[in-house]
Amino acid sequence: MVRTEDTRPVRPGEELDEKRVERFLREHLDVPDGELYIRQFGAGHSNLTYELSIGDWNAVLRRPPMGPVAPKAHDMEREFKVIEALHPVFPLAPKPYAFDSGEVLGRPFFVMERREGLVYDTSFPDEVEESEELNREISETMVDRLAELHAVDYTKTPLVDMVKPDGFMERQIHGWIKRFDKSRTDDVVSGERLKRWLVDHIPSSNEHAVIHYDYKLNNSMFSKTNPSEMIGLFDWEMTTVGDPLADLGAALSYWIENDDPEMLKTGLGKVPITMRSGFYTRDEFIQRYAEKSGLDLSQIHVYQTFAYYKLAGIIQQIYFRYKKGQTNDPRFASMNVFVNNLISYAEETAGL
Repeated sequence: MVRTEDTRPVRPGEELDEKRVERFLREHLDVPDGELYIRQFGAGHSNLTYELSIGDWNAVLRRPPMGPVAPKAHDMEREFKVIEALHPVFPLAPKPYAFDSGEVLGRPFFVMERREGLVYDTSFPDEVEESEELNREISETMVDRLAELHAVDYTKTPLVDMVKPDGFMERQIHGWIKRFDKSRTDDVVSGERLKRWLVDHIPSSNEHAVIHYDYKLNNSMFSKTNPSEMIGLFDWEMTTVGDPLADLGAALSYWIENDDPEMLKTGLGKVPITMRSGFYTRDEFIQRYAEKSGLDLSQIHVYQTFAYYKLAGIIQQIYFRYKKGQTNDPRFASMNVFVNNLISYAEETAGL
């Protein structure tokens, strides 16, 4: 068995039934003889992701988190259908192999191809020699691949029957306000002033594109032989067709600069490499995207403000599950602090 550096032993309480998984693999896929080994990817706070290995064959299994989940969240079948539709026209999306609706493990899951490469997050892998030039090239790649995704003609894919892009931002803003309020705990702020501002500034864009909606450096994979070349893009859970600038805003909310407030840099307990010399500033990211896409970015501050609010809502949903005892993952214990800080920062972005 090959034990890759980006995996770890499965966390207690998140184990899979190996016999059932192996039976499913042998019934649905062409896998070699041998023993099945399961390891877990350590990153991520939402869906659970595992590496499956039998001899030289390997794949990735994704399933929802343990315990109750929010309605319509962690929809494995939808994510499977999204990458099934996108892989032929946007090969950075992994190839899906098989889906199970819950008969095997009691919860839906799907299996997809395993890609090998470099993932950048809080540090560079040992085999990569960091330089300002490389950091700039990685920045350019991140912008260019996002613009390329937005240029995909979704009407020529099965996505056209899965989405309703009209009124996207109005639904998003009102929807995330409801999600935040529903998962709010007594140790987070209400954000009433920010919610009113967002409702009053809903963009009226008619642009429709495939949006990843969780586009960030550690959801991307880069080539080991060309460390600025993206070879994979993962975590398509939130993908839909909607306003491409909402996707850009979400990407910018993850793109941390060196002069950002400390709470933004270390909100999830780690300092991203985008703060290092050579990486784009958010303004440079915006400028290159405008050049590549040709879109009007005069309202980008609205999308950025909403992105911080949406990120606060996502983290609050995770913290809500922790607070209610639905998960005991210690990583979630102080996420309420980051939620409050994100609301405060979103207010600054809005000029409140």
